[in-house]
Amino acid sequence: MIIDAHQHLWTADYAWLADPALARIRRDYGVGELRTNLRAAGVDRTVLVEAGRCEAAETTEFLAIAAQTPEIAGVVGWAALTDPALAEVVAGHRAGVGGDLLVGIRDQVQGQPDDHLDRPDVRAGLRTVAAAGLVNELVVRAEQLPSVARAAAALLESRFVLDHLGKPRVRAGADGLARWRELVTPVAALPNVVAKLSGLVAEADRATWTVADLRPFVATAVDLFGPDRLMFGSDWPVCEVAASYVEVLAAIATVLGGTPDDIFHSTAVRTYQLEIE
Repeated sequence: MIIDAHQHLWTADYAWLADPALARIRRDYGVGELRTNLRAAGVDRTVLVEAGRCEAAETTEFLAIAAQTPEIAGVVGWAALTDPALAEVVAGHRAGVGGDLLVGIRDQVQGQPDDHLDRPDVRAGLRTVAAAGLVNELVVRAEQLPSVARAAAALLESRFVLDHLGKPRVRAGADGLARWRELVTPVAALPNVVAKLSGLVAEADRATWTVADLRPFVATAVDLFGPDRLMFGSDWPVCEVAASYVEVLAAIATVLGGTPDDIFHSTAVRTYQLEIE
């Protein structure tokens, strides 16, 4: 069984899609199209991740969708880490339709200053998520990786998931690799951090990327995290700015020499505590 640990759904009116560079993906993406891609790629289950609306209603909607969609094994919802009522927000989602499928919380940290995760109120939010038994999912820029390492070291009781390997500058080639490796190494040294092999085509040259461009970043991630702390994620439909769902899976499988069970299944089950039938 193959699990895609990172996919989205959205409608064309999401504010961030107004960026002219994203015109190609500025449309609705729903469950029907997801299923078509899953069948084409041979993927069995997914984790649905918040898509940047930054409203509690999105999480409520996604949990209800997941409850009716067997292919979706878990939902990483949005919530503001600085919300004093965060515990109540999480409890409310869990009490609603599909609440048992809530597996993590993700705030849009990538849009914040580099030291955002050092703030006391943000750390309190991370602790609240951990106390609820949920994953702290982090979408960050490479420059924010030092703060990820500090937060994960301070909250060893929390399970952290690093989306898109921390967004290395794949398009910068060897220079991007060297800088990212320097920044991500302290993060990978922490046993409570799992990373996703996702989002790399969007960080590469979107028009000319090749498997060779991705290979050193994937190989470095395997070296630093090990297969048992890595998960495959398509990042669909964001990936469509550069590649199809099938092309993304094929590229990662080519680099790895197949679809190893840990990266494509068991790490996601363990990390998100998924109940797979």
